[in-house]
Amino acid sequence: MKVTDFFTQSPGKTLMSFEILPPLKGGSMSDIFRLLDALMEFKPPFIDVTYHREEYVYTKHESGYYEKTAIRKRPGTVGICAAIMHKYGVEAVPHLICGGFTREDTENALIDLNFLDIKNVLALRGDAMTFEEKFNPTVGGHSYALDLVRQIADMNAGKYLDPNIEKGSKTDFCIGIAGYPEKHFEAPNMDYDLHYTAEKIKAGANYIVTQMYFDNSKFFEYVNRCRAAGITVPIVPGIKPLTRKYQLAAIPRKFYVNMPDELVKEANKATSDAAMVDIGIEWAIAQCKELIKEGVPCIHFYTMGDVKTTSRILKGIL
Repeated sequence: MKVTDFFTQSPGKTLMSFEILPPLKGGSMSDIFRLLDALMEFKPPFIDVTYHREEYVYTKHESGYYEKTAIRKRPGTVGICAAIMHKYGVEAVPHLICGGFTREDTENALIDLNFLDIKNVLALRGDAMTFEEKFNPTVGGHSYALDLVRQIADMNAGKYLDPNIEKGSKTDFCIGIAGYPEKHFEAPNMDYDLHYTAEKIKAGANYIVTQMYFDNSKFFEYVNRCRAAGITVPIVPGIKPLTRKYQLAAIPRKFYVNMPDELVKEANKATSDAAMVDIGIEWAIAQCKELIKEGVPCIHFYTMGDVKTTSRILKGIL
């Protein structure tokens, strides 16, 4: 089933969905199942599985020569999605990214997903490599998520990269995209950001999942501005609780989001890791209760492998 169908079939109800990371290379599906077993009681309609681009490692040889090798530290997104659907009967949403993939790679990945009867994808540009100052596209790949959305929409229409394929099989992907309540850090202002969000919707995107944020007023303002810009698709808020005091500085630095003054004040009172977790959970519960009251179609939790904290939040709001 498509993500948007869940929203249509549950009017007035706020659903709960989760995002998980593939295990580090060398891990196993049992690692993932242990996480998800603890979350199944909350009946998620879908589970997102992130995709991580390649990174480069340098190996020094006896001659002094350094060999550059591309590796993926967290491979397996497609296989994990298939395993989740098989074991739990829950829809899986693989992330597709621009970085590290050519257009041909993307087409082949979409063909695999279609053969596995995976109906949903989240189209993202992805991050720059750790040693890069800005995102650089792969040769033969996409520079922007908008282009990725267009390629997926083309395949939904039966249009493939090979011009000799005249009557290609049509895929039927529901396409999600990212939204930024405090704007994407590369956008000069929110109007510019929303212009390209609207372009993705015109190209074929069906719903928006927001980046994490900690101030609901930012989310509500974002939704209002989207609607004013003619963006009518469902908008799902993304939630991640604070669990460590260092995140007060680390999250704004990495994700370009602001921390509300009240949250910062409360967090600075924490005298232990356990106290900090409690503060983060209480803040997230308050966020979620307000979002449910306002009738959001779904709340999406960035679990980052921490199912214990996510479970405590859900038990606090359900």
